[in-house]
Amino acid sequence: MASIKKILIGKPLSSADEQHQRLSRVIALPVFASDAISSTAYATDEVMAVLLLQAGIGAIAFRTLVPIAIIVCVLMAIVVTSYRQTIMAYPSGGGAYIVSRENLGTIPSLVAGSSLLVDYILTVAVSVAGGVLAIRTAVGFDHKWTVPVCLLCVFIMTVMNLRGVKESGAAFAGPTYFYIIMLIMLICTGLYRIFVQHVGPIPVDLLSPEAQELRDGAKSLGLMMLLRAFSSGAVALSGVEAVSNGVPAFRKPESKNAAITLMWMGGILGTCFFGVSVLASHLKPFRGEADGNGLGLMAEYLYGGKGVLFWMTMIATFLILILAANTAYADFPRLASIIAKDDFLPRQFFNRGARLVFSNGVLFLAIVSSILIVAFDGDISKLIPLYAFGVFTGFTLSQTGMVRHHLRLREPHWQIALAVNAVGAVTTGLIAVIVVVSKFTEGAWIPAFLIPFMVLTFRAIGRHYARGRKVVKAEPGFWPSRETHTMVVLVGGINKGVLQGLQYAKSLNPDRLVALTVVSSPEEQAQLQEQWDSYNIPLELTFEFSEFRELTNPVMRFLDELDSLYSDDIITVVIPEFVTSWKTQWLHNGSAFALKARLLHRPHTAVVSVPVHMHHGVIEEG
Repeated sequence: MASIKKILIGKPLSSADEQHQRLSRVIALPVFASDAISSTAYATDEVMAVLLLQAGIGAIAFRTLVPIAIIVCVLMAIVVTSYRQTIMAYPSGGGAYIVSRENLGTIPSLVAGSSLLVDYILTVAVSVAGGVLAIRTAVGFDHKWTVPVCLLCVFIMTVMNLRGVKESGAAFAGPTYFYIIMLIMLICTGLYRIFVQHVGPIPVDLLSPEAQELRDGAKSLGLMMLLRAFSSGAVALSGVEAVSNGVPAFRKPESKNAAITLMWMGGILGTCFFGVSVLASHLKPFRGEADGNGLGLMAEYLYGGKGVLFWMTMIATFLILILAANTAYADFPRLASIIAKDDFLPRQFFNRGARLVFSNGVLFLAIVSSILIVAFDGDISKLIPLYAFGVFTGFTLSQTGMVRHHLRLREPHWQIALAVNAVGAVTTGLIAVIVVVSKFTEGAWIPAFLIPFMVLTFRAIGRHYARGRKVVKAEPGFWPSRETHTMVVLVGGINKGVLQGLQYAKSLNPDRLVALTVVSSPEEQAQLQEQWDSYNIPLELTFEFSEFRELTNPVMRFLDELDSLYSDDIITVVIPEFVTSWKTQWLHNGSAFALKARLLHRPHTAVVSVPVHMHHGVIEEG
């Protein structure tokens, strides 16, 4: 296992190398912005999916695209500005969680933390599903391969991120910039052909029968459907908070570099999302559920078929959607470590792995997101409704926390910053309500239920750690009282392991030494007693009878009897165990593991394993 681990993730890095793993702005952009930038590949599609598939309003749907895009871009500017303030005010990272903790209290901070963690898990599932959909659009492979290909992508992303943030960022930087170039090229080509060459919408005969049927829809657009479409388009903001969560990953000066990267991301995201929406409003890429993504349909039409530029665009789209998951891989483990440091998550999430990454968080993220992909059959349209609620809940709490921050500190120009955050908090809060109401039956109820459940779980974990600290706290002057010591050596038969266990126990000079064996018949007891006497062992062998040939309960019963005899006693149970190679260890009786698991929870009881090592059929003594 050590060899496989070394091959997959590389040699361990020392703690002194942590500074050298920091990210430059050029590498940090694809690491932290790939999620946000990737939303340009599907956010417009999701708006159209609501208007065409659910509302059924037909060609009129494309008239709403540009107005929705403008509103989303304005909202994006507010959120980006707000998070820039967050980066400067809280350079330790943690984003909405830290802002809420410092300004709103424990419960709001746990809500923000839960929302972000749910968002990152869904980011992996949505991004990978979207990437696989893009490649299906290009090559048309059978849907039955969707889930296996998604899981393979998750595995590759997991391995790359276990190798380290810097190494994964360097590996994924090229595809991210490649997508940005190809998308800008598509937008510029489309705008030129539409406004200079006066190219019209995609002809009807190029549409699939399902898309033609959607084109002829004539239902009226209700307010609820309009709000649902807007909330679907607002997923373009997902990932905007990622930079504020990962400020410590930047090179010094961390805050300045993070703020510049955030502004780069906002500019690219806003420009590309608006550009794609303008193209779609003119080209009208009607698409049924089996038609692939709209970006691919527009690229095929603008480039005159599935030529080189089309394939470059689709490969770039596939790569950015897959790599969008890298943002979650960068931020989920880091945020989980901060929450774990505050004692609201298991402390294993706080530990760094061999490559200085929070590897437990990386693995947990991969497992849960894979379960989601399998559960929802790798269908991005089924996953998107789960997505936006957590995003905007985190936005709302972050900006509300910044409002409190400005009111509390009243730094220079605080009134302007306060106004920006207040507008952002109200707007994103309203969108969170719209999402959960309009998409409740489509799956938005899941995060709406899951986030409060996670908050309750986090608080329970926090109470557990608080009780633990209280129990083990040693007041000044405390010293444990003297206890008598009984050692119980378990005997399964007379062999070198048992004799070594007896010798070990005797060498510690306990107050009492007991040799205990468990038998299931008088014949077995007589045979073992005869064997014991033949070795002239100067110690009485104590027998416990087990009618059902079971080891653990008779031993526990005997220890309870000792406790009743000696109230100030600590008991050490000595278990002789044979140890061999991993190939044959499973051949030996595993009852010792079950017994040790029970004894671990028994007060005033210690367990000692005396190993008897076997190599090439020879027992090593001592």
